[in-house]
Formats: sequence, structure tokens, C-alpha cells
Amino acid sequence: MMEDQVRVQGATGVDLTLTVAGPGNRSYAFIIDWHVRALLAAAWLLLATMVFQLGLNVKTHDALLSLLPAFGIYFLYHPVIEIALRGQTPGKRIAGLRIVTRQGGTPSIGALLIRNLFRLIDSLPAFYGVGLVSCFVTTNRVRIGDMAAGTLLVVEDSGASKSLQRFSALAGASHLSLDGMELVDQLLERWQALESSKRIAIARSLLERLEPGVVAGELASLNELQLQARLLQLVQLGEAAKGGRAPPAADSA
Repeated sequence: MMEDQVRVQGATGVDLTLTVAGPGNRSYAFIIDWHVRALLAAAWLLLATMVFQLGLNVKTHDALLSLLPAFGIYFLYHPVIEIALRGQTPGKRIAGLRIVTRQGGTPSIGALLIRNLFRLIDSLPAFYGVGLVSCFVTTNRVRIGDMAAGTLLVVEDSGASKSLQRFSALAGASHLSLDGMELVDQLLERWQALESSKRIAIARSLLERLEPGVVAGELASLNELQLQARLLQLVQLGEAAKGGRAPPAADSA
């Protein structure tokens, strides 16, 4: 059985194909996360009773210092971890899944909070019944929380992960804004996949936007090898190449 896929348009105009996580992958990740948060909550209760000598009787004041933190760990696990790990939890990471926006980007804190707030609905009437039914009947296998937050749960692409890691490493070495850095990095990453005319047009457009005082006529006289070199210089990849990473080469054609 083929996995569902959705196509989105990246920042450079290149279509990206994302593999949507189905109910099986979702359930696998959730079961792992359920055990992790249950163990964390139980560990606190054990610590509270054995080390701090707090009682678990709800009629005592000790319950506020023992039961409430345990409930907090259990119910805040998903929003806190997903925000900290940019759309992942330990369960999602083990299952190879990640939360992304409808454009394939990293969701905002607000989107992640909305997604988790709607767990109250998705979990009804029990065992995430509403959420599971929604994943079976919706086009992109989304639950109610995903619809409200504008997110997707996708199978993580290892190539995209490497690109993100490289982007993070380069971000500190360039004078560009993060948005500009991402645009240039995406273009260089997909350079070979683009038609020659398209990559030339995108490269010239980016350089016009990102290089202050650039003359349009100067860019028009550059071939694609020169344009690619200009982009590499813009993000200061020369130093990375000296360290052992060769920049992607343009087609000779």
C-alpha cells in the first residue's frame, strides 16, 4: 500500500513532496510518548514520596506538591517538548515523524499550542477516537488539531534533515538574514534538480534582492557557473569547502 503524499511549493519555487504519516505511524509514535510521559510522571511521584516524604492523599497539602507536578508533566509533555524540539517528541523522532506547516516549514509556537489544545477534542470519547477517525477520512490524514493549527505530520526526509543541519551551521557565518540564508541554501541544494534557465533566473532574482547596490546589467552578463559562485560566496561557503565540504557543481551544459 502506497503512502499518502502531498506536494507543497518551497521558497525557491521548487515543488517539494512530503510523505504524510498515516494512523499507524501516528499511533506508534503516540504509544512511545505515552510511556515516556507516564514514566516521567511516575518518577516524580516516586521522588516525592521517597525523598521528599510527601503524601499522595488528596486531602493533605502534600498532594499539591506531589500530584499536581505529576499531572503537569503528563499533560504538558507534548506542547513543551514539541516546541523545544521544533515539531518532534521522542516518540515522533523514533518513528521518523515531524510536525510541519502546510508549506513544509517549521510550525510556530502558536500553531503547536493550538494543535495540542485540540487534543481535548481529538481524544474523545476515549483512546483518541475522534482523532483516529479524522486521520482515516481526511485527505492528508490529519486530526482536528492539525486542521485548526494548519499543520501536517509527515515522515521525516533524511535529506531535508541534513540540509537543515547544514543551514544551521552556516547561519552563524553569514551576514544574511535567516530568511535570505534559507532561500540561498535551498537554491544551492536543489541546483542540479532545476532546469538551467530556471536556476539562472532564480539566482539572478535572489542576488538582486540580497546584494545591496548590485547592478542588474552586471548579473545579466554572468553565466550559471559565475552565478553559483556568487551565491556560494554570499553565504561564505568557501570556508566550509576548505574544511572538506565541496560545493555542488553546476552542469557543464
